[in-house]
Amino acid sequence: MLDLVLCRIGYLWRLFATGFSFTVFGIGGLLLWWVVFPLLTLAVPLQERRTLLAKALIKRLFQTFVGLMHVLGIYTYELRGLEKLDRSGLLILANHPTLIDVVFLIALTERADCVVKAQLLRNPSTRGAVQTAGYICNDAGPVLIERCFASLQSGNNLIIFPEGTRTPAAGFPARLERGAANLAVRCKRDVTPVLIHCDQSFLAKGVPWWKIPPTRPHLTIEVHDDLNVAALIADCPSEAIAARRLSEHLIQFFTAEIRNDRHPASA
Repeated sequence: MLDLVLCRIGYLWRLFATGFSFTVFGIGGLLLWWVVFPLLTLAVPLQERRTLLAKALIKRLFQTFVGLMHVLGIYTYELRGLEKLDRSGLLILANHPTLIDVVFLIALTERADCVVKAQLLRNPSTRGAVQTAGYICNDAGPVLIERCFASLQSGNNLIIFPEGTRTPAAGFPARLERGAANLAVRCKRDVTPVLIHCDQSFLAKGVPWWKIPPTRPHLTIEVHDDLNVAALIADCPSEAIAARRLSEHLIQFFTAEIRNDRHPASA
């Protein structure tokens, strides 16, 4: 009986803490848009310098937010292979099981750039960060690849979720948005894959934030070795065929890794 009461208290606390955390995120985003970034614009007129400072500030704030949710008992997490992110000009491709994946990845990556949904520019809590940090909106049309390439060339580490949306509960999808593969092929960049695993459904696609799991979820973020894109597409006669092959390989890679993570081999 006591265990049931304690479990219920823990559940209600995590529900409150989750709502509190997102309230903090929303208010913080508004303060950045209305106060912090306008002051930064006045203090640093050079756009390139201002963008780098904004990226660094957002990284620190996201580190704080990740720590806040952890300290409040909303989740536990572990990180693997982070030393592989200690480079510049990386093309980072990750699966996307939860709403806060991008928060984690930006918190862990120096000079993080990312391709974001255009609707974030219409959200008051995220508009300031997207604009000032120069994140790339996915509605950029024909110039999207060029903007991504320019970001990589400048030394940013570019984060892309090749699914284009959060990973469905059934697992990695049977097809991907072709943009990430096209970028890797055209820019001749290796891919740094990141596998994000959550042992329960948590802030998943189509699930409102208040529908939290019955127990505290555990997230694992693992940075894998680079995929050698040149070797994978060596005999492809065109960029279109090369992008298709790379997309197929990415699907196979992430599907296998997600399956292995859910059902690890016995020791």
